[in-house]
This record gives sequence, C-alpha cells and structure tokens, in this order.
Amino acid sequence: MVAMIYKYEYERSFLAHCYMTIKTFLLKETQATKKQVAKMNVPTNGNKKLEHVLARVNKNVKLNTLWDSSNVMAVKRLKMTDHGRTHVAIVSNLALKLLRNLKRAGVVPDSVCDHKLDYEDSEVIVFLASVFHDIGNAVSREDHERMSIALAPLMIEDILKDIYPERQRTIVTTEILHAMLCHDTNTTLHTTEGGVVMIADGLDMEQGRARIPFDLGKVDIHSVSALSIEDVKVLYTEQIPIQIEILMNNSAGIFQIDYLLKKKIESSTISKYVSVTARVKDGREKKIIKEYNLNNHKDMEGGRE
Repeated sequence: MVAMIYKYEYERSFLAHCYMTIKTFLLKETQATKKQVAKMNVPTNGNKKLEHVLARVNKNVKLNTLWDSSNVMAVKRLKMTDHGRTHVAIVSNLALKLLRNLKRAGVVPDSVCDHKLDYEDSEVIVFLASVFHDIGNAVSREDHERMSIALAPLMIEDILKDIYPERQRTIVTTEILHAMLCHDTNTTLHTTEGGVVMIADGLDMEQGRARIPFDLGKVDIHSVSALSIEDVKVLYTEQIPIQIEILMNNSAGIFQIDYLLKKKIESSTISKYVSVTARVKDGREKKIIKEYNLNNHKDMEGGRE
C-alpha cells in the first residue's frame, strides 16, 4: 500500500513537472513570436481598409519570418543593406507619402482610373506591394522580384479576405503583384501605384542604412556613396508634387542619386511629378574612407609544382 501511494505521488509529481516544463516552453515560444513579430506603423489617415490590412500584416508570422530570412540572405550572406522589416517599413511610409502628394495634386491612381476602385484601395495596393516587394530575397537575391511574387499571393489572399469581395480582391492582388514585380526597373512598369513603390524603394538610402555592409567590410561605391547621404526629405509644392531634397556629407553620394535613384524615377510612370535636389552639407566634404586596397594576389607558397 505504501509502495502504491509512493508510486502515485511520484507519477503525480512527474506529470506536474512535465506540465510546468511544457507550459514554460509554450510561454517562451509565445513571447519569442511576439518579440519577432514587431509592429509596423504607417499613417492610415482614416482609411479603414488600410487599418485592417496593417493589423493583419503585423500579426502575420509567415511574412515577418520572411523579412527576417531576407536579412539573413542580404545582410549576413551578401553583406548588403537591410532588406527586411526596417526597409519595408521605411518604403511603406515613403510610398504612402508619395501617393498622397500625388492625390493632393489631383493625380488619379491607375487602379482607380482603370478598375474603378476607390482611392483607399490604391493605398492598400501601395502598402502591401511595399511590405511584400523584397521577400524573395529569402530565397535568392538574383531574380528576387519574381521570387517575391511566387511567395506572396496566398499571404495576400489571406490578408485581404473579408475586406474585399472575390472580384475586387483579385484585382487588388494583381495590382500589388505588378508593383512588386516592377520595383527594381527590370520589368516595364505601367501604374502610378508601382511608380511610388519603385521610387520609395530608391529613397531608402540614408547614411545609417549603409552602415551594415560598410561595417562588415564591404567597401565599394555602393556602400561609400550611401554613407554620403545624410538626410532625405519628401516635400510638396503646387508646382512639383514630389520634391525630393537630399543632403550629402560627401559628393560620392551623387552615385546613389544619378545611377540608382535617377534610374528608378525615369522608369516610373510619375517622373513628370518628381524633382530631386542634392547638396553637400555646409559645402564641406567628409572623409569616409582613408584607404582602399584591391588585392587579388593568391598566396602561392607551397602551391608550386
């Protein structure tokens, strides 16, 4: 009898221990997931559809994981700038600002003009194209645009369900995919929404954004020129709806503007509404690198026959 009671107490203690272990594990997993899925903020300006979409994006573990995986490929493996959560948050905010500047100037987005959608829908298109445009980097940097549109549709469908009926949801999805596919100028762009995403992507070039590859030892014209960009502002005037002002600490920043940003602006459908002004801060050049070495010499010691 004593043995049975002891066995019972032992089993109860063991089960309690297992229960606490599992509970602790699940709690840690939940906390890790919450920590991983950091909230993104964009000004919704009363757009209820955009509010719902934003909330679902913030809760989408798969999408947040793809942002993290994109940075493993881009930052850790290729020593590039961030292409994950921070990048898409910056692009999303800039793209919505560009679109709203165009609306203020009376420019009608193509989804509104061609598909008779509402202006609020064009903001949803721009936002989702921004947050999904680089997820293909998780698979491969090469042809990442097409990788992105292969990964995105089911997630987009899930985010848009109950917000749009099937026909509108299909139209919104295809408009998002078009903007995603064309964001890197390799495919001809045909929409206003795609144009603002393309240009917003090019505007994410301030100094701190280039710090990662530079600190990891990638010293080239891309990293040095990006380190030369101090500040980027998007302003509105009645004459020029999208007035971009760029402050540089070194004239090497011209490469970012003339080679990268200029190409995106000229490839967009909204170039006639955009102007860019760049100047060196206080007229003084900051020294970014002290020395650059190009050394392809291979140590042949012990390697000769």
